[in-house]
Amino acid sequence: MSENINIDQDRLKKVTSLLVSQSRPADENSPYFELASKYNIKVDFRPFIQIDGVSYKDFRKQKVNILDHTAVIFTSRNAIDHFFRICAEARIEVPATMKYFCISEQTANYLQKYIVIRKRKIFTGTKTALELLELMKKHKKEKFLYPCSDVRKNDIPEFMDTGEFYFTEATMYQTVSSDLSDLEDVYYDIIAFFSPSGIKSLFENFPDFKQNSTRIAAFGPTTAKAVEEAGLVLDIQAPLPNAPSMTGALELYIKKVNEQ
Repeated sequence: MSENINIDQDRLKKVTSLLVSQSRPADENSPYFELASKYNIKVDFRPFIQIDGVSYKDFRKQKVNILDHTAVIFTSRNAIDHFFRICAEARIEVPATMKYFCISEQTANYLQKYIVIRKRKIFTGTKTALELLELMKKHKKEKFLYPCSDVRKNDIPEFMDTGEFYFTEATMYQTVSSDLSDLEDVYYDIIAFFSPSGIKSLFENFPDFKQNSTRIAAFGPTTAKAVEEAGLVLDIQAPLPNAPSMTGALELYIKKVNEQ
């Protein structure tokens, strides 16, 4: 287990508090609450980033004609919300013939907030962009629209930009840093991050942030890279082979340092 965590003894102090840089889970059975109870630690939640919609005026500057497309790619609920928001503001009635390619069943089910699912053509991946792309290969004649954030992964655009597809990327929402000024004098033993945007928000809010003995947890390789590029010490990395979730990796660490 020690090979998965920072072994600097000065940093292996007992953990009594944890800040999760996301919204508080709606499910009271969340593993985070179990973690708090099991190890008697304080767990707080605070989103370090927020999603703001691109105004219709700014969207128009992209010169994207939604009705030129026959299919829409959705990789998140935010994409769905802002696609239909833009359509409403543009007074566009999305035709019943529009096809929807969703990254997961959960995302596809969210469409019922805006359309009658049983009357539309919806294609669903199982979880990853790669699986969704394999599905889209069977529909190369479609004209795809990809509503996305200004901060997004490159996998879908890089795959679609092969000349085999009619593909348009449309920025409909933005990832921006939250105002964290009220945390200026608040200390936590661990701060858990889930995206490079969270690290960016930390330093936009606190340019002079000093890590000192605060442990940093990061989920995913891009977040871990952002931690290290920011000059911070990465103490806890997830997922691990024996801990596929952030809470699992946190528990491995907390159990070790609190029981030593």
